[in-house]
Amino acid sequence: MSAEYQHREAITIPARYGKAVRLKKGEAVQVINLHGTQVVDCWAYNAEDVTEYMCMEATRVWNQRLNPKVGDSFITSQRHPILTLVADTSPGVHDSFMAACDARRYELLGCTEYHRNCHDNLFEGMRELGVELPHGNLASLNIFMNIQVQPDGITLKTLPVVTKPGDYIVLRAEMDCYVAFSACPQDIVSIQGQGDNTPRDAELRILTAGFPQVQLKGAWVPA
Repeated sequence: MSAEYQHREAITIPARYGKAVRLKKGEAVQVINLHGTQVVDCWAYNAEDVTEYMCMEATRVWNQRLNPKVGDSFITSQRHPILTLVADTSPGVHDSFMAACDARRYELLGCTEYHRNCHDNLFEGMRELGVELPHGNLASLNIFMNIQVQPDGITLKTLPVVTKPGDYIVLRAEMDCYVAFSACPQDIVSIQGQGDNTPRDAELRILTAGFPQVQLKGAWVPA
């Protein structure tokens, strides 16, 4: 799958649960869609100051793109690059529009008992590293999620993922940072692949060498 990438740790994200990792600047994390069906939500925080976090709104301004492609960076709430997408073997379909699922989302979908959700997974994953976040964050990067902009330019359509087993992305750290992930528990709205909408495990690998190196680009400014 990725034998050319040197890694210091491999971590399973169990279906419906979350994990977080700490990266040093210059390291990378590989996110592997083991079954080809799973949406993986992602957040990132400055390891020295977790009030600075990866911000989808600032990222879209920086890249002038609705969703990322290889070479694009993800930008913090203080407008600093925190992660760069350096490899992507999937069809390149990801989402930066949709809010992470939370407990209230499932109440609105008709659940009368607690439903595992990405937002709680974020806090659980960070707490495993001994980090307590100061506030919530619904604005995740939704890796492999398939949200299509319709021809009218304003309507969105939610569809299942289009990845295949073993597809992955690699995110390089542009600062020391925490990166949190959730194997999305969504099993009501049809976003997971293969038609059965069943959440499944994903895998993380913390990479130290061998992954592609792309040049960090500056912010977009008008010509």
